[in-house]
Amino acid sequence: MAAAEPARPRRGSSHAAGDGEGQDREGPRRTAPRRRSGTTGAAAAMRAAAQQLAELLGRLPDSVSSLQPTEDGWEAQVEVVELERIPDTTSVMASYRVALDEDGELISYKRTRRYTRGMIDRPT
Repeated sequence: MAAAEPARPRRGSSHAAGDGEGQDREGPRRTAPRRRSGTTGAAAAMRAAAQQLAELLGRLPDSVSSLQPTEDGWEAQVEVVELERIPDTTSVMASYRVALDEDGELISYKRTRRYTRGMIDRPT
């Protein structure tokens, strides 16, 4: 029995959590928040937000700047180049808030901000 006790810390030390309870909690942190089975995960929601917004706007998204789960699905902020200029830092960008349902289908979008690519956020 004495040999079994040191084995437990070794197994726990190979994981981020120290004991069996921490290992149970670690699994959900790596995946999307608790959701009903068959719902879209974070990575799939990011792709869906970008792809579906591109179809509607006819412009390719530059990036997804935020993604968060909601009670009804996901909400993302997607950055899009609205007007390309030279130099690139003067291109006009737009930020869109995109709402997705549980299955990753776009249910609404709204442009929330326009700015030049070279513009940085200032603290408020």
